[in-house]
Amino acid sequence: MHSYPELYALAANRFSCRSYSPAPVPDDDLMAVLDVVRLAPSACNRQPWLFIIAQGDDEREAVIKSYPREWIKTAPVYIIACGIHDQAWHRPADGKDHTDVDVSIAVEHLCLAATSMHLATCWVCNFEPEIIRQAFRLPEGVEPIAIIPLGYPAEGTEAPAKTRKALSDIIRHGKF
Repeated sequence: MHSYPELYALAANRFSCRSYSPAPVPDDDLMAVLDVVRLAPSACNRQPWLFIIAQGDDEREAVIKSYPREWIKTAPVYIIACGIHDQAWHRPADGKDHTDVDVSIAVEHLCLAATSMHLATCWVCNFEPEIIRQAFRLPEGVEPIAIIPLGYPAEGTEAPAKTRKALSDIIRHGKF
């Protein structure tokens, strides 16, 4: 028994959906999902991100061209998660840029919020960023980091069983 059953259920039920219903996502639901992104933590609360909603025919075509897989065509909405490196915190000791970390936290907030609303998502990182950059006229310094297809799962689509490492395999107490 977990002391946080709702969060545990969301994490357990979130999955990488690769088959979506053609049903549109209501704008209010889309905005509710994206509103949670604002609440995501980021280094020094810089929020070095921008989320682009891609729904129109030309926008959809650009996303599909950047990631030409049949399954992605089924999603009614794509969210392009972008990082803005010059707005991010950089660790003073070594200059590490936290843009990717911060955007990843925000995207997972988005994915969990979508799951809570019976919507499905999938992280897509294997795409051609230059196609997205040109199609969406991204200014210098704005990097497309991930594409998140969003929609209702197609009928009969269920979250597959998760194969995850045991807790004892991913934690250490103190030194190695």
